Amino acid sequence: MKIEGYYPRICDKLILSQLSSTGALLIVGPKWCGKTYSSLNVCKSVLYMQEPDKSSGYLRMADTMPSFLLNGEKPRLIDEWQEAPQLWDAIRFDIDQSGLWGQYILTGSLTPNKNQSPKHTGIGRIARLKMRPMSLFESRESNGQISLKDLFEGKLDIIGQSNLTIPQIAKCICRGGWPEAVVKKTSSNTVARNYVDSVIHAEIKNNDGVNRNSYRISQLLHSYARNISTQAAQTTILEDIKANDVSFSATTLYDYVNALREIFLIEDTPAWKPSLRSKSAIRTTEKRQFVDPSIAVAAIGANVDSILNDFEYFGFLFESLVTRDLRIYSQAIDGEVFHYRDKDKLEADIVIRLRNGRWAAIEVKLGNKEIEDGAKHLLELNKKVDTKRVGQAAFLMVVTGGEFAYRRKDGVFVVPLGCLKD
Repeated sequence: MKIEGYYPRICDKLILSQLSSTGALLIVGPKWCGKTYSSLNVCKSVLYMQEPDKSSGYLRMADTMPSFLLNGEKPRLIDEWQEAPQLWDAIRFDIDQSGLWGQYILTGSLTPNKNQSPKHTGIGRIARLKMRPMSLFESRESNGQISLKDLFEGKLDIIGQSNLTIPQIAKCICRGGWPEAVVKKTSSNTVARNYVDSVIHAEIKNNDGVNRNSYRISQLLHSYARNISTQAAQTTILEDIKANDVSFSATTLYDYVNALREIFLIEDTPAWKPSLRSKSAIRTTEKRQFVDPSIAVAAIGANVDSILNDFEYFGFLFESLVTRDLRIYSQAIDGEVFHYRDKDKLEADIVIRLRNGRWAAIEVKLGNKEIEDGAKHLLELNKKVDTKRVGQAAFLMVVTGGEFAYRRKDGVFVVPLGCLKD
């Protein structure tokens, strides 16, 4: 079911790969990130669980004979499957009976609550893939001259030139990687604002039916946005909210943050904990991040002009943009994104670790004047890591908002975000 005008996604190959080695694939991620379109590009039949004229009938059928809803040419897409969680067990049973791979694709933007969870986990039968909004390479704003995979494979001779200017980067941050906004070539923050409004007034309540306070959700999102790309402690977030709501408790904060994670809106960056030569204590607080930097812009009530006039905050948003893109690129090469900071305040904004153990450290610097400091931090970290246990860094890189990609004499790469791809 090929989609006309479809922008190819990096996860397309991952979807096909997973379907070739498992019975079904569950694709999760925030609403409007493109899960359905990417699935339609692969499937041969589809069931829309939220189709207005048919949804009530589908739900009744799911209660009485869920196997009937599985009829259709394979692979069959079940869109927003969590509307009828009993379909999970029916799919697992069908896969067991047929023994075939690539039978179903399930998409969902919510995690079923405990009362709705399927009886069986689906391990060994249903694989899971997380999808995010579009990276700059997918939205055709990065020229992709520098490949993350190539760098990990030791291809160290690089050359590249980005066409992205600082104002264009600001527009990319505000617009976000939402396919609807990308395809329509808008630079406004409308999609993200609509998403935040939906989360505040409805979305966060749809998953478990808990009647959370809209004002408190708004305050939490605002605090997260204010502390984007920092290691702000939960107590800092709590104090931000309590400034206007003294009855807000730590228990309530945990509940609200967890609810936002369940709808894939919050995606904090965990700390990397390597073995060190020294006895420096590693700070393990996560970095505060949304799944897309446009959420922070919308939650804090900013726009392109206001972030360009606050260059310090722009820097934090730029790091959030880089984090989003590197998560997407790393996923394609079987890697994950972390950050590093120790008690001596030595840090790396991003650490990519592949499943095979290889790793790379990255600093994010919006302007060229900060490149020297970034390279210095990376070289110091490289000396501190116990390479006998974690191995040598595959590469050290400063990601910038500048124009040229090159390799410094000390071996550190300087690469504009507008040149990167998976």
